Amino acid sequence: MVRNDDGVNFIGGNVVSGALQRCVSVGSEQFSAQYWDRAPLLSSAQGDYLDLLDLGGVDELLSGRALRTPFVRMAKDGHVIPSARYTGSGGAGAEIGDQVHDEKVLALLADGATLVLQGLHRMWPPLVAFASTLRQELGTPVQINAYLTPPDSRGFDPHYDTHGVFVLQVSGRKHWRVHAPVLESPVPRQPWGGVAEEVAAAASTEPAIDTTLTAGDALYLPRGWLHSASTAGEWSLHLTIGLHAPTRLTLIDALQRMAVREPRLRAGLPMGLDPADAKSLAPALADTVAALHEWLDSITPEDVAAQLRGGDVVGRPPGAAAPGCPGRGAVRARPRRPGRGPARAAGPARGSFGRAGCGSPAGSVVAVA
Repeated sequence: MVRNDDGVNFIGGNVVSGALQRCVSVGSEQFSAQYWDRAPLLSSAQGDYLDLLDLGGVDELLSGRALRTPFVRMAKDGHVIPSARYTGSGGAGAEIGDQVHDEKVLALLADGATLVLQGLHRMWPPLVAFASTLRQELGTPVQINAYLTPPDSRGFDPHYDTHGVFVLQVSGRKHWRVHAPVLESPVPRQPWGGVAEEVAAAASTEPAIDTTLTAGDALYLPRGWLHSASTAGEWSLHLTIGLHAPTRLTLIDALQRMAVREPRLRAGLPMGLDPADAKSLAPALADTVAALHEWLDSITPEDVAAQLRGGDVVGRPPGAAAPGCPGRGAVRARPRRPGRGPARAAGPARGSFGRAGCGSPAGSVVAVA
């Protein structure tokens, strides 16, 4: 990536303005100090997001990009639809059985299901570039999913994510209800299903945010904030950008991996000790805590940073690929088929996605929003 004197980023020949500026209505310093991992932020009229993905792009992804699960999911009224209902055989010469069939997707959309296109930061060039810029600006890995919802429909029940998200409303309108967390700062090992009753109870109370996003609006939700969304009389297309930022547990996990190098912390416990008996455990625990304190006092920030550089827990340098992820340049834009026009204002009709999709490599996908 290079940057000109006007602060515009150029990635792979594409021009990408400051990605964070397109997601929030405040400056980066104010966003960091007041909102990041703290409080939601509603930003109205941020601009046009159709350059990132439009309904024509959804059409191309389904009918011309050979998608397979898990790059596609569908849900309706809080229930994830089994993939067998919209996938099938690849046909002659294709030894796979999970190809997305767009005619089946269209039928489910017509019945009120929500379509989720997952992992678009890996396969859709405008979003590959956008994700790369945002990752560098925030210093954290990001993922991007798209949600296409028919009129008068709801895909998912109220829930929280264990990572922060930006919601970018591309087209149409979608009504959002946001409630304060029932569990502060949850991490991936604390999914919302473990506190489903508390989530349902909180979602029935007065929301902190009750608003309808229209095209060009954006919403930031820190991890843990409950949310649900539904459409009224029109189709909605929005992007959800997952922000997989490191936490203090990231540092603790790194320290735990480093601790195996310390002989005193690898030492065994006395023969016959019952670790579940507090009285018997007390001397060994005191000795272990003392050894841990002594070892921690010897650790430097450089030691921890070196440990973290060995994993994929922080943003990588420009051009570096995460394990299992194609490096920049591995994704190429495919030309639009003749006759493709601008984004359609109305929702898709049967046959608008062209031929049935075939297959594509599986990728990394997460999140429901």
